[in-house]
Amino acid sequence: MHSLDDQGEATNLNIIFKALSDPVRRKILSLLKEKDMTAGEIASQFDISWPSISHHLNILKQAGMVIDERRGQNIYYSINTSVFEDLISYGMDILGRKHKE
Repeated sequence: MHSLDDQGEATNLNIIFKALSDPVRRKILSLLKEKDMTAGEIASQFDISWPSISHHLNILKQAGMVIDERRGQNIYYSINTSVFEDLISYGMDILGRKHKE
């Protein structure tokens, strides 16, 4: 998990914002908000290639926004809410600093 308090805060934020910058990845996150899904279930929601879906899932995993877990023969993807909590906390810190100036 990425923490926005680490030395690599800027790098982590860049990875997170890169992950959020693509509409396909935002839709994947929206799907996973509803329920855990396999790559096949995710891919069935798009008209793009399997390698593209895999690429998008890898970027979301690198950003710490998605977790994968093997369950029997399948790998299920789920949303990692703690990254979003860290992101909101970071935004609140920025707003708090701005209001104090």
